[in-house]
Amino acid sequence: MENLKNKTIGSFVAEDFRTAAVFSKYKIDFCCKGNRTVTEVCEKQNINADALLENVFEVLKSENGGNIDFNSWPLDLLADYIEKTHHRYVQEKTNVLLPFLDKLCKVHGANHPELFRINELFIGCAGELSQHMKKEELILFPFVKRMVKTKDTDGVLHKPSFGTVSNPIAMMMHEHDNEGERFREIAALTDNYNPPADACTTYRVTFAMLKEFEEDLHKHIHLENNILFPKAVLLEKDFVEVE
Repeated sequence: MENLKNKTIGSFVAEDFRTAAVFSKYKIDFCCKGNRTVTEVCEKQNINADALLENVFEVLKSENGGNIDFNSWPLDLLADYIEKTHHRYVQEKTNVLLPFLDKLCKVHGANHPELFRINELFIGCAGELSQHMKKEELILFPFVKRMVKTKDTDGVLHKPSFGTVSNPIAMMMHEHDNEGERFREIAALTDNYNPPADACTTYRVTFAMLKEFEEDLHKHIHLENNILFPKAVLLEKDFVEVE
């Protein structure tokens, strides 16, 4: 038990994503801040570490139920999955949420002025994530796939223009942190996505979609921060790069 207290939150979730539900229940950030140990998190948030780990063990002992073991996937497949599943999700949902939030501001903004800040935050999120995903799709992910292919064929890895894969990864993780902070503010402004008593159907649907969007973003960031990125850094170390 004591040894597990020094294990990072992200590594628990990387090994079994079902544990994410436990950490979410305790309001522990397992994606952007998944590099913290159980001890660090529990001390900072005044959580009983033994109780937390007992909850985690209950999940781990239960039947898997078809949980996908992303940790075992080859990196090129994982990069494709993130792009085709989570990047597409972001694109599709932002196209729906932006007009919904704009409508809520016009109809309900007078009685609920917090909607203007929520709308401002999500507009920023949509714009930043769009640029963020393009950088991954055009720069980082192609290099990860090239590393996998080069290793499989015993080829030579040519040094990329960005120097080392750690450089774009550091940028992506910083941007992940920004979105995590943005959504923490959105969650606070929406009372954790609980619509007010006078909310219309559009109001309720929008809050439900925002909640789903944040949950998907958590999984999206987790797959990158806790699995894809650290494994890409380790993979690069297997090569002797040439200019």
